[in-house]
Amino acid sequence: MRLLFPDVLKRPSHRWLSLLVLCGLMAIPEMNLLPRDGELGAVRKRDFLQVYTRNTPTSFYEGRQGPTGFEYELFTRFARTLGVSLAVDRENNIAGILGAVRTGKADLGAAGLPLTTTTPGVRYSRPLMTMQPLVIYHRGLRRPRTPEDLIGLDIAVLSNAGPDSLLRNAQASLPALSWKESSDLEVNDLLELVNDGRLDAAVIYEHQFKLNRLFYPQVENAFSLGHPLSLVWAFPADTDISLLSRANQFIDTQRRNGTLDQLIERYFGHDDYLEYVGARRFINQVKTTLPRYQALFQKAARETGIDWKMLAALGYQESHWRPDAVSPTGVRGLMMLTRPTARRMGIANRRDAHQSIDGGSRYLASVRRRLPASIKEPDRTWMAMASYNIGLGHVLDARRVARMQGQNPDLWKNIKTALPLLQKRQWYQQVPHGYAPGHVAVYYVRNIRRYHDILSYVTRSQQRFEPLRRFEESNDLPSFDTIPPVD
Repeated sequence: MRLLFPDVLKRPSHRWLSLLVLCGLMAIPEMNLLPRDGELGAVRKRDFLQVYTRNTPTSFYEGRQGPTGFEYELFTRFARTLGVSLAVDRENNIAGILGAVRTGKADLGAAGLPLTTTTPGVRYSRPLMTMQPLVIYHRGLRRPRTPEDLIGLDIAVLSNAGPDSLLRNAQASLPALSWKESSDLEVNDLLELVNDGRLDAAVIYEHQFKLNRLFYPQVENAFSLGHPLSLVWAFPADTDISLLSRANQFIDTQRRNGTLDQLIERYFGHDDYLEYVGARRFINQVKTTLPRYQALFQKAARETGIDWKMLAALGYQESHWRPDAVSPTGVRGLMMLTRPTARRMGIANRRDAHQSIDGGSRYLASVRRRLPASIKEPDRTWMAMASYNIGLGHVLDARRVARMQGQNPDLWKNIKTALPLLQKRQWYQQVPHGYAPGHVAVYYVRNIRRYHDILSYVTRSQQRFEPLRRFEESNDLPSFDTIPPVD
């Protein structure tokens, strides 16, 4: 039976295939049969490419626009160049990915894999990008500056991720160096352990630190460890190289036409998306930029019943009130509408400020209506805002997690605690929509609430002094007689 890939579908089971239409992969008995024209011919005869990956923010996860991730975008394009559909399965760790490749369950493994020369049964593609290992440490400790400074520290790395091999190399000349390894943790787990002081240090990649540094304020970067490693795809070694050769051609083409650089910039070149803009700068924007759009926000507020200042705060968080804005993930316009959302809201031009504010406001209102009726204000608005950022499915998953923890899922204070847990394997495996960068949504809502509070304060101040301003600016000021002092 054929697997098709028209768009995005979800697998309901805990080891879900994210991109399936008809039925599970194991129902296809001829999958591992290799025809005479090689592995590439087998994929074309089967009419789908089987990829094994992991739920990580850089490889593959369900985002605001559906499935996304640096490697997801690449292997989706690769399947298209082969003229076949795509099946995606997930393993929990790198060892599982390599095992699926080695045993022929996967045509291709794509999961943040580092190029190594000691992996049996696997061939690697040409590099997609370089990854610089970085030592991070708990703020307050003395900063390590060399591998020698790591001796005696409580350090951890992820197994088979690349930095573990560099520590082994360092250990050859530093026998006293020791560390912990785990295949059951994710990068965010290491960052959290270091942030909380339960680890002194860890080794991750520089781009992973940049993407997450905002959420772990007690984590500092120490020094780069060793040379950069290459991010590659894995292919079975016991087949011919026809599929691997075609993949290498594809990678070369993506590099020459600039697509690889564009994707690297989109996913790893922006680490300040959620940085809070200070009150002074925001107030300046309120005075200089907001007047152009305030009437549009007020019109949208009348039509949706949402405070115009809340809509304006959301628009500022999304684009800094720039109608021509384009985000790292490709959404556009003042309210940063995705293409599917714009279609759903009947918006033809996402860069038109009027259309963007209208469509974004109506979409937020529709998400707010779809939340369970038991959620009251203002929690309802905060959850709608989080859904606008991360997707309603992940917010509903966070409600499930809150309920599992015995917390009231109708309160935002519990949801903002549950959302970051969707980055932890023990939690995202238990919910339908899988991994999500939940801390992003928490910071997103926090920033919007801050902007709304400042905007409310500024608006009240303007209203308080408006009569005096009108009087001072009037061209029809009354004349005053000079009253001499009384003798």
